[in-house]
Amino acid sequence: MEPKFNHFDDNGNAVMVDVSGKAPTERLAVARGSIRVSRPVMEAVVHRTAAKGDVLGVARVAGIMGTKRTSDLIPMCHPLNLNKAAVDFELDEAAGIITAVCTVKVSGKTGVEMEALTGVSVTLLTIYDMCKAIDKTMEITDIHLVHKEGGKSGSFDNPRG
Repeated sequence: MEPKFNHFDDNGNAVMVDVSGKAPTERLAVARGSIRVSRPVMEAVVHRTAAKGDVLGVARVAGIMGTKRTSDLIPMCHPLNLNKAAVDFELDEAAGIITAVCTVKVSGKTGVEMEALTGVSVTLLTIYDMCKAIDKTMEITDIHLVHKEGGKSGSFDNPRG
């Protein structure tokens, strides 16, 4: 049996899923993604010398803002009153890779996977925007859900990590 897509009604029209009958539960999602940067970009990020300011500080705030605006960007996402949104970074200076990790929590009737993925995406786009004057060849890669908890489907751990 093929899974039913729940964002479509019986006539094939796009709809927001009705969650009114669901009980709120604690939900969490973690997403990550990376941006490959040149040596000059990495140095500007690490030493906070980029012309536009503290790249990681601004990117963190942008990512958190992105989690809160997900329903404005993704048409069928429910607006959520988030309990937590955080963005952390892992820098591999030798390889020229900045990885962003976004964690989102909510007590609600629907999950926060899209919020975590949006948070990571906005974070990485902000890094690109703040550093494009140094190098426009940066590559945003590997955005994916790492982990989720809560709801009817329970926990999920991406085997890719």
